[in-house]
Amino acid sequence: MTCARTARKKTLPKTKTVCFGWKHADALKGDITQKGYEKKRARLLAPFLPQITSVDLPLPDVQQQSSSGPTSGEPSPASSDRSPASPEASGPSSSSGGRRNRSGGARDDRYRSDIHTEAVQAALAKHKEEKMALPMPTKRRSAFVQSPVDNCTPPDTSSASEDEGSLRRQATLSAALAQSLQSPDYWINRSVQSSSTSSSASSTLSHGENKTQTQPQPQPTSALADILASTRIENSVPPDVTSYTPERGSRVESRVDLPPNAMTRGMPRGQSRTSMLDTTADGKRKGVPVNSRVSTKIQQLLNTLKRPKRQALSEFFLDDSEEIVEVPQPDPNTPRPEGRQIIPVKGEPLGVVSNWPPALQAALARWGATQAKSPALTALDVTGKPLYTLTYGKLWSRSLKLAYTLLNKLGTKNEPVLRPGDRVALVYPNSDPAMFWVAFYGCLLAEVIPVPIEVPLSRQDAGSLQIGFLLGSCGVGLALTSEICLKGLPKTPQGEIMQFKGWPRMKWVVTDTKYLTKPSKDWQPHIPTANTDTAYIEYKASKEGTVMGVAVSKIALLTHCQALTQACNYCEGETLVNVLDCKKDMGLWHGVLTSVMNRIHTITVPYAVMKACPMSWVQRVHIHKARVALVKCRDLHWAMMAHRDQRDTNLSSIRMLIVADGANPWSVSSCDAFLNVFQSHGLKPEVICPCASSPEALTVAIRRPGARGAALPARAILSMGGLSHGVIRVNTEDKNSALTVQDVGHVMPGALMCIVKPDGPPQLCKTDEIGEIVLNSRAGGTMYYGLPGVTKNTFEVIPVNQAGAPLGEILFTRTGLLGFVGPGSLVFVVGKNEGLLTVSGRRHNADDLVATALAVEPVKTVYRGRIAVFSVTVFYDERIVIVAEQRPDASEEDSFQWMSRVLQAIDSIHQVGLYCLALVPANTLPKTPLGGIHISETKQNFLEGNLHPCNILLCPHTCVTNLPKPRQKQPVGVGPASIMVGNLVAGKRMAQAAGRELGVLEEEGLVRKLCSWPTMMHQFLSEALQWRAQTDPDHVLYVLLNAKGVAVCTATCSQLHKRAEKITSALMERGGLNTGDNVVLLYPPGIDLIAAFYGCLYAGVIPVTVRPPHPQNLAATLPTVRMIIDVSKAACILTTQPLMRILRSREAAASVNVKTWPTIIDTDDLPRRRPPQLYKPPTAEMLAYLDFSVSTTGMLTGVKMSHSAVSTLCRSIKLQCELYSSRQIAICLDPYCGLGFVQWCLSSVYSGHQSILIPPMELELSLPLWLSTLSQYKIRDTFCSYSVMELCTKGLGTQTDALKARGVNLSCVRSCVVIAEERPRLALTQSFSKLFKDLGLSPRAVSTAFGSRVNLAICLQGTAGPDPSTVYVDMKSLRHDRVRLVERGAPQSLSLMESGTILPGVRVIIVNPETRGPLGDSHLGEIWVQSPHSSSGYYTIYGEESLQADHFNTRLSFGEPHTLWARTGYLGFVKRTELLGSTGDRHDALFVVGQLDETLELRGLRYHPIDIETSVSRAHRSIAESAVFTWTNLLVVVAELAGSEQEALDLVPLVTNVVLEEHHLIVGVVVVVDPGVIPINSRGEKQRMHLRDSFLADQLDPIYVAYNM
Repeated sequence: MTCARTARKKTLPKTKTVCFGWKHADALKGDITQKGYEKKRARLLAPFLPQITSVDLPLPDVQQQSSSGPTSGEPSPASSDRSPASPEASGPSSSSGGRRNRSGGARDDRYRSDIHTEAVQAALAKHKEEKMALPMPTKRRSAFVQSPVDNCTPPDTSSASEDEGSLRRQATLSAALAQSLQSPDYWINRSVQSSSTSSSASSTLSHGENKTQTQPQPQPTSALADILASTRIENSVPPDVTSYTPERGSRVESRVDLPPNAMTRGMPRGQSRTSMLDTTADGKRKGVPVNSRVSTKIQQLLNTLKRPKRQALSEFFLDDSEEIVEVPQPDPNTPRPEGRQIIPVKGEPLGVVSNWPPALQAALARWGATQAKSPALTALDVTGKPLYTLTYGKLWSRSLKLAYTLLNKLGTKNEPVLRPGDRVALVYPNSDPAMFWVAFYGCLLAEVIPVPIEVPLSRQDAGSLQIGFLLGSCGVGLALTSEICLKGLPKTPQGEIMQFKGWPRMKWVVTDTKYLTKPSKDWQPHIPTANTDTAYIEYKASKEGTVMGVAVSKIALLTHCQALTQACNYCEGETLVNVLDCKKDMGLWHGVLTSVMNRIHTITVPYAVMKACPMSWVQRVHIHKARVALVKCRDLHWAMMAHRDQRDTNLSSIRMLIVADGANPWSVSSCDAFLNVFQSHGLKPEVICPCASSPEALTVAIRRPGARGAALPARAILSMGGLSHGVIRVNTEDKNSALTVQDVGHVMPGALMCIVKPDGPPQLCKTDEIGEIVLNSRAGGTMYYGLPGVTKNTFEVIPVNQAGAPLGEILFTRTGLLGFVGPGSLVFVVGKNEGLLTVSGRRHNADDLVATALAVEPVKTVYRGRIAVFSVTVFYDERIVIVAEQRPDASEEDSFQWMSRVLQAIDSIHQVGLYCLALVPANTLPKTPLGGIHISETKQNFLEGNLHPCNILLCPHTCVTNLPKPRQKQPVGVGPASIMVGNLVAGKRMAQAAGRELGVLEEEGLVRKLCSWPTMMHQFLSEALQWRAQTDPDHVLYVLLNAKGVAVCTATCSQLHKRAEKITSALMERGGLNTGDNVVLLYPPGIDLIAAFYGCLYAGVIPVTVRPPHPQNLAATLPTVRMIIDVSKAACILTTQPLMRILRSREAAASVNVKTWPTIIDTDDLPRRRPPQLYKPPTAEMLAYLDFSVSTTGMLTGVKMSHSAVSTLCRSIKLQCELYSSRQIAICLDPYCGLGFVQWCLSSVYSGHQSILIPPMELELSLPLWLSTLSQYKIRDTFCSYSVMELCTKGLGTQTDALKARGVNLSCVRSCVVIAEERPRLALTQSFSKLFKDLGLSPRAVSTAFGSRVNLAICLQGTAGPDPSTVYVDMKSLRHDRVRLVERGAPQSLSLMESGTILPGVRVIIVNPETRGPLGDSHLGEIWVQSPHSSSGYYTIYGEESLQADHFNTRLSFGEPHTLWARTGYLGFVKRTELLGSTGDRHDALFVVGQLDETLELRGLRYHPIDIETSVSRAHRSIAESAVFTWTNLLVVVAELAGSEQEALDLVPLVTNVVLEEHHLIVGVVVVVDPGVIPINSRGEKQRMHLRDSFLADQLDPIYVAYNM
């Protein structure tokens, strides 16, 4: 659940925090009174009350993990079924009566020691005073991911038994633990509970718990909360009045939701606005109530973020274009190594024994001949009973048969399938060791190279691809397997073995005895003396998940067996019990190879047997009086759990108990605990022999069995802080952060060992420094087979001294083990390279973090053995991620608390911040073949968004400490000289551009003919229509199409004029209007709207076009209509009969007061009379119409358009687009505001061209409508919106062939102009051009227009100007309000397209918005415009002159102080291009970057939402759309999820990562919503402020809300 930051030592003052009451599950069940609640609480707390201050533990009693910790942990037996030895579950939270002292054996905890548990609890206790409120994530109920029914039992592959009964602790530990973790009191603030959790129990509680409302508690009195409570929310949004049709999918519902606090630009402050705005007593607008659920959670989030980070950032980041990450300055107190340089450590010499065989096969041949009846191998069945025994005679004869068959019977004599030296895969299950032994020795005798691999269980096995890589790199084409195994492999429907993902083509050979051929009498295998040829290949997985094959030569194989024999003192005829995998590592080296060398009887206990009977290996030792046992810590641990059944077990026969994963630092606890339990059964302390090994160097070190009664080796108690800096320091001060490690004995006989630095050149370490162990030995691997490049870095290392000089010519092999050499040349290992996490230069071990996480009580939330720790690289550093499997019965709050505590514990003990903690449903993490967690696959799933967590908690604020320092803005100087500096650089031209001159009336000849039409045509559009009706009455001006492409309505000049006259009559008769009154036109897109507009002009009233309400969503859309009617003070409404009925309906009455509508006139039934006269305005400066629109920042603005502005604008467009009576244009736009309205209603009447009208809503019913119309009518010029273009791109992108077949041809289109008030969407226009190129669309056709509220049309790509140019700018410099042009493809570059050619009569200049001084070419500033068609001002009732003067009549501070300009509110820049304009001069291109009001000011930098949203939409395949906004300096990202709800939580880390990487910002809140929730207006622009208010008012119904900490 993303949120939760570790509580820190420096926090808010105590007075500003409030405790949250006890929330034990028992205390909250059912209905409970306060008194009953207190009694129950007291009873529950009784056992936990602090009684002791320190805990004295005699022996660390610890459970341990598997060999490589979380990276390859093998699962536990009986995790779902209770082991017979376990009592009934009684977890730590059960009543105190169940807490008795129990022996240390009753534990299921792996990875853990009581000492460490105590340390974790002590660390958590430190945070007890820091009562920081953490907001719990909000989750929709359906988003609670339930495991399938069969997964609701614990996974059978967890690495330790999940028996809750065995979780009982000694009473002392329980009390200490309880004392430090009494309740979530210090963790979750009551304000969360009262204002958030309980206010929507359905969204934050899982499994239907009933929550009782606790008594109200005082709210936190944070200063920030106070400020917020009295702050008005600027720019709260009304929905866009311009949105009627659902432009994308199901957007009808969401995009018109109206919060009560809409902001109207130009409203007088004292005006009473009961129907529109919620006002406070002093007339100020109220913000969203701060005690609402969401804002309270954000407040808690802010409180947690007020604490300082781990380190103060040093001064950095001057305002220059180069941006570097913050590099922490070295801490002078960092411990540094002080010892002398290490001297290489030599192992004892390898003894020479006269009767050593020359090769391992020779040993087998010898025993097969001389000791044929001697047992070699005993295999067990699933119940742990012996199944069969293979003698040395049988092993020899079967291996011989197999070798003969492989070489002679798999092909023809001339073309054998196998030749000596070929690689062969061995695919055998662990439960069938005899078949594997025969196959392995058969390959050695045939001189082919065996490559043992795991049995693939399905085509999609975790790591299957990597095994395929191994087989490919080794050139394997043949696989040996048993008949039973072959039958179990997945098959195709034809019965063939499936082609596994990533595998080469394989030929399968069954090696059961009945299929083998007895060799002829004259055939003998060739057994040469061991040489450097490869004997076998053992697979090894790297940290990244790549599987490589380590080649072991024949001489290395033999030498290794000799060295093990000498080190372990093996004797002929001994019995060995092997619990390990016999295909690799120690299980192969001891249990298959060295055992045959010494004629040892091996008893193999497979994994399946251990699952069913954890004590089986101990029983085998007891029954067979075994001398040696080969185990891992998990086997010790399982045996302890089940030992109560076996009172008579005797382990006194064991002389050597080899612990294969003894190199894991947490193994010491398991060894001690096992000894503690079994010492009474004859186990001697000196027989426990931990060892260290690696796939490359084979056995590195092993502890030799000690003499009876000899002192045990000493332990090293190291400081974890020192280890993180790579130095050895004995821990003396803080026992909580200590690591106890045991030695792994001495280096192997005949080997030479050094410790070198793990990264960089292999420089020798100092004696007190941790480094990587490198080994020189004849008994190690020789190479990664088939990978010479990687081999060199691992197998051919020459250590160098501090001066960089090589130590000699001896080649060493890197082991991947990190450690040091202690006193007496004992080897200590503290971790592995593959588990190494390097964060901010400090090293942490994944195993240590797992141990700390699992020491956090109670662990009822997760499965112990199912946890993965890895790091991901985000923003130039590694970030730690922990993923665990959550139990099906864990509640949301339990999980959240457990995760919060894990954060605290890791922070306290390891001094490192966790980046992400995710819980996934049971049985969903990818497994290794032996049941552990497949770390690299888990990491891959995390990064690709395929993890599907059910709870996630992200803490970027805590652990990202390398962000650049926030920019401090310099104060702006006043005088012209200071303004000049940095703005106008000497020699740079001023950033301004102009369209061509408007010139004189272009139809002078026509005017002379029609003397009745002097220049008036340029002043009044109403007279232009009258003139056209007289001179060319039958010329068709408008054609309206329906979804089928049929013309449902046309209007000639005469018809339009006559209908307008009738509407004028209706207005005069029924309206009782005065000249200059405002009239609202409420029509669907069509010709009625146009006629009503001209009817208003004829009547001398002011038309106001408004989008009609959506009949299916009146509650959301009607208030907007009402608001515009009220704001415009409309005296009358013109509409159709259906809409009039809607306005007066009962449904409408539920949303607005229908009794107070102004006069409503329906124009469906008009009078036949003509008006006595048509109104003619006295001057052209009088108002023609009002244009109302909602900006993306949520401002409802009405601008005034005068008659002269209207005619100049139409004339400008006519010139730019070369529009004449003979032309046809197609318009697919909303006709309610801006340039869309001008094109729909005004332009045709002025220029006389024919407009084909396509309402965008019809496009949703028939997507190809617009494109087929262009083709059918052979249209040259068309105008559309971004939403139309997006609809076609997404909906028709895959249907171009079908459209082509239907004859759609777009080669006629000369210009397709997108009408917008935003930065051109280059990606969308390019996609559109590419997709429909096949239909003949010219790539040069698509261009954009640009307008704003102060000037509806500034740029429009016409016919005469050059093609729009594209530039690439550096995004980092844009954030600093600068423009730096870069090459295409440069990192952090943004492509910008010119917004179209500047219209005739328009001048633009780029101005510094703060100083109001002009800027130079290619400098970023506000776009100011001067033009005869600019709006006259905002429509205000009493006139708010300050806004008018500021936006419409403003002057430069120097340069041209007398010219009046209008401020567009958009940032952009002008660049002089190499292209020539129509006049022959070089063309000045205007590039729009974004709206000033919409930019986000974060960390002193300016961000444009669209840039962040573009990154977010790329983060995951299921993000359909995204929007960002800020709230109290937190960045909130809203992402629409197009996939299934189980993917919702995958988005959280990916969105956080991408914004951090690309924009250097930390996301505060991630909100995942359904598709269509982000409101979009008719122009396709996102209504971000409306979205923000809906979010804060809790109206979004989000799938998931994550609060990043």
